[in-house]
Amino acid sequence: MASINRRLWLLSAAGIIVLPAQQKDNSSEARVNKDWICPMDPDVRSDKPGLCPRCGMKLVLKIPDRVEYPIEVVCAPQPPQPQQPLELTLRVLHPDTGHIVTNFEIVHEKLLHLFLISENLEYFAHLHPTAQTDGSFTLSVTLPYGGMYRLLADYYPSGAVPQLAVNTLFVSGRAPDSKLEPSVAPCQSTNLTATLRTDPADLLAGLESRLTFSLNPVDDLQTYLGAWGHMLAASSDLIDLLHIHPFLVKGGDIQFNIIFPRPGLYRIWTQFQRAGQVNTTIFTVPVRTL
Repeated sequence: MASINRRLWLLSAAGIIVLPAQQKDNSSEARVNKDWICPMDPDVRSDKPGLCPRCGMKLVLKIPDRVEYPIEVVCAPQPPQPQQPLELTLRVLHPDTGHIVTNFEIVHEKLLHLFLISENLEYFAHLHPTAQTDGSFTLSVTLPYGGMYRLLADYYPSGAVPQLAVNTLFVSGRAPDSKLEPSVAPCQSTNLTATLRTDPADLLAGLESRLTFSLNPVDDLQTYLGAWGHMLAASSDLIDLLHIHPFLVKGGDIQFNIIFPRPGLYRIWTQFQRAGQVNTTIFTVPVRTL
């Protein structure tokens, strides 16, 4: 099973980025029950409605049981071929009935986020399939290599809890061999450069680490899909996929807190938006045994 970390978003602090003010709710239910909880981070509680200071999601009065809603992925044509258009159909299934789920809550401005990663970790995409009237989602994509691709889907069925589901797609042929090596030099993307520093300097499996990206230039930085950054970290064997949002933002420094579950090499894609353009930076970090 893939180890998946839940996301961490902005921490409200003086002099740093302040989250939107909470809004009052004068309903009788809100006056009686003061225990507002984040459905994604249930340790975040409030005596009034509003937004979670970590992930930005709307607080709720009661969290349903944490039940997994699996996702089914169908690809056409079969077998899928590299460098040829493919049509992906994704269906989220109710765990009790097996029926297709048709109602979803918006998570970071979209109903469904999909990450695609090739087995050699050279291809990465953060995509948003189109919702259909029957509850399914469709996406046209052309994949560059043969071999295995890992899919990580992020969605929130109404009446449930936010979900992160992993699936696998096999494309005819094979990908070029991986040449994964540590790479922590500053990364130049579309219209900014990111410099990475880690605390501790030597990353250790099982302990929380702080990854801070210093962005240059800092003017015209913008939120992208409701956050100041989106990170996906993948272990070299693609067993562990970690989808995270910033914990702390100060000027051009954006900090993510992460726990790497196992030692080894991890490739990290992080997306930032500046002046209307999305930048994807890539680093590869070694993680040691505790």
